[in-house]
Amino acid sequence: MPDLSIRKTAYSVEEIFHEGGPAPTKSLRRAAGIAVITNPFAGRYEPDIQWFMEDLKPLGLQMATRLVEMLGGADQIEGYGKGALVGADGELEHGALWHAPGGYAMRALLDNSNAIVPSTKKVVGVGGRLDVPITHINASYVRGHFDAIEVGLNDAPKAHEMALVLVMSTGARIHNRAGGLDAKDIIGKDGLR
Repeated sequence: MPDLSIRKTAYSVEEIFHEGGPAPTKSLRRAAGIAVITNPFAGRYEPDIQWFMEDLKPLGLQMATRLVEMLGGADQIEGYGKGALVGADGELEHGALWHAPGGYAMRALLDNSNAIVPSTKKVVGVGGRLDVPITHINASYVRGHFDAIEVGLNDAPKAHEMALVLVMSTGARIHNRAGGLDAKDIIGKDGLR
């Protein structure tokens, strides 16, 4: 990966069997991937930063591929999201560079991924945490898939780093009963419904 210095990666999977109610017929699995990289713009204002998105594309594809494999294949994925934790010597805009590489990487691997990939980012100190939003991959209005995964590492990001995040899930929240559009009723034309 050109001009990209990766210090570490971390991947995790959680499996939820119930939330205090009856056990569902199928558990919910959620996975997160984090890549801690050197921020090439740390410590200074740089007007031209868009070029770095090209350097991030291979990392996005590598991370998305790993998450798909961890969750049992692309046909298992129903939800996704992305985020960035920017170290203290960076700025929020540096984290925004992950929007396109992270989102397009997941879309490249997932059929019917018409919905916008929800995202969040913030500047943090070492050990900062981030709640990364999740929505359905094909219809943002599927209320049962509104979720979030908290991510973070105890030693990252250092002031000169960024921690880039992708998350995926295999379905709706356990015991979803908040109403609204159900996944089985998706029309799939506009990424919303």
